[in-house]
Amino acid sequence: MGFYWSIVRPIFFLLPPETAHHVVMAGVRFALWCAPLRWLVNRCLRSPRRAIGLEVEGLVFPNLVGVAAGFDKEGLLADGARHLGFGFIEIGTVPPRPQPGNPKPRLFRLPKDRALINRMGFNSIGVEAVAGNLAIRPKNRIPVGGSIGKNTNTPNEGAVADYCQSLKILYPLVDFFVVNVSCPNVHSLTELQRDESLLPLIRGVREENERQGGRKPIFLKLAPHAEEDSLRATVRLAVQEGITGFVAINTSPRREGLATAKSHLEAIGNGGLSGSPIFEEALRTVRIIRQEAGPHVPIIGVGGVFTGEDALKMLQAGASLVQVFTGFIYQGPWMARGINRYLLKHIGEVPVW
Repeated sequence: MGFYWSIVRPIFFLLPPETAHHVVMAGVRFALWCAPLRWLVNRCLRSPRRAIGLEVEGLVFPNLVGVAAGFDKEGLLADGARHLGFGFIEIGTVPPRPQPGNPKPRLFRLPKDRALINRMGFNSIGVEAVAGNLAIRPKNRIPVGGSIGKNTNTPNEGAVADYCQSLKILYPLVDFFVVNVSCPNVHSLTELQRDESLLPLIRGVREENERQGGRKPIFLKLAPHAEEDSLRATVRLAVQEGITGFVAINTSPRREGLATAKSHLEAIGNGGLSGSPIFEEALRTVRIIRQEAGPHVPIIGVGGVFTGEDALKMLQAGASLVQVFTGFIYQGPWMARGINRYLLKHIGEVPVW
């Protein structure tokens, strides 16, 4: 850990964030392709075999720590994430057609706040190409989720068809789906979380899921800062309509209470904030969802999880699983292993929902 913080991370932080991400992805893929390096990665990073696991509708998660959407948009690490100690990975978000996303620069670090701001805008190679990448990977040894969304130029009236198209093509290749209606970086997307738009979307995705010959778990990814009554109504609607569970939360458009200079934030402009500053909001949202949904509904808690202590707080708030992204960038490759060891040590404090 100290080596990463004192030497590796400062070198990566000299690069533009998006460039650094591509370098890391290429390095991880090479390390997992080369047998001696793959052995070393497994030796150093794999989580304990006795880690706390979970089963969701017959789908077995070997440990509770996963990779959030956005880290692997192209489906290149679907199997590789397990070598880094993770128990599952969510790829995407994947719209039906390729799109470049927003103009660069679109990813920014806030080191004083242990945070990122992104306005990637669902940049994607498209669902067909992602499916091609997944098809040539080894058979999934950890659950792989597909985060699905609409293309930016698709009006909300046509959103259901876009979500269903991505689900249909990814169906044979992933183990569960996440319906992303809460990204602040795609114009008007968050309007789909309103009941009048959400109901036909949930029904359309659920029916397409059933048409594909089975019923893979479907999670709904929710936005932060929702009013409690509105959030409870959304949860009730989703559960009544057959949604399996929830992912909470997406990135935040707010900037309150940050240590980063206001002038720097203004220079960055719009985008979704992730990392430590949204942790308390993630806990609040997860607590409300758990209270409304009751037991047995799986919730994936994401937003500001950096340490084992953070993960335990998220689980105690109501999460069944946790995801990381920004924390992985700041904490380094030992993160998942460290969190799983901590949770195993504190197994008596981990609730069973």
